[in-house]
This record gives sequence, structure tokens and C-alpha cells, in this order.
Amino acid sequence: MQQPQNSHDQWPGKSIGLPIAGPRSIARFGRRLVALTIDWAFAVVVSIAFFDYDAFATLAVFVTAQIVLLLTANGSFGHLITGLRVVPVAGGYLGVWRPIVRTLLMALVIPAVIWDADQRGMHDRLAGTLLVRR
Repeated sequence: MQQPQNSHDQWPGKSIGLPIAGPRSIARFGRRLVALTIDWAFAVVVSIAFFDYDAFATLAVFVTAQIVLLLTANGSFGHLITGLRVVPVAGGYLGVWRPIVRTLLMALVIPAVIWDADQRGMHDRLAGTLLVRR
């Protein structure tokens, strides 16, 4: 008979070889939420300043900032402030297509709220990326 697994034996990211805590561990929900709030607040401020707060403009600013910052800094303003970064599962360069695919799927919302046991959203799984601690 197999022994039940202790909760300390499993953690988000273990199945893909990531540590339980520290650098390159999977970003937890709290940090993700704070990062998203920072990024959305930035988009709202820009939308108010330049587009008299238009919902489509806010989303466009959010998407544009995500793509540009992922391409140049491996993380959005919110990611960088909260100590997170986006990396490819296989390691190496993030590339051009991953930030675009990840961001467009995140903008659809549904893929971003469907998570697996490793706390990776469908948008990250389909783009082959991980949101990890720096």
C-alpha cells in the first residue's frame, strides 16, 4: 500500500523541476495579483491621461506594455516591482512570439484563470512560459 504524500512533498513547479521557494520558484497568487493590479493601474492612468479613459484604449495600453516589457525586460512593471519575471520553460531567450501569444491569451481572461497543479495559467502553458521569482 502506498503511503499518502505529505503536502511538503508537493509544491507548484515540482513536476517541472522548479524549487519550492526562492529564485526561479513559481510565482504565487499574491504576487501575481499585485503585479496585475500595478500593470492595470498603469494602463488606466495612461488611458485617462491620453484617451479620456476608454476601455478599449486601457486594454490596448495594457497589451502593448506587456508585450514591449516582456520583450525587453522579461517582465512588466508589475512583475519587476514584485520580483517576478517571465521565462521560457526550456530556459534561454524568451523570443518574440512567446510574449505576444502569452499577452493576447491573457487579454482574453479565460486562459489566464484556468490553472494547472503547478499554478501555471493556460496562457503560460500555451506560450511555453513560466512566471517565476527573480
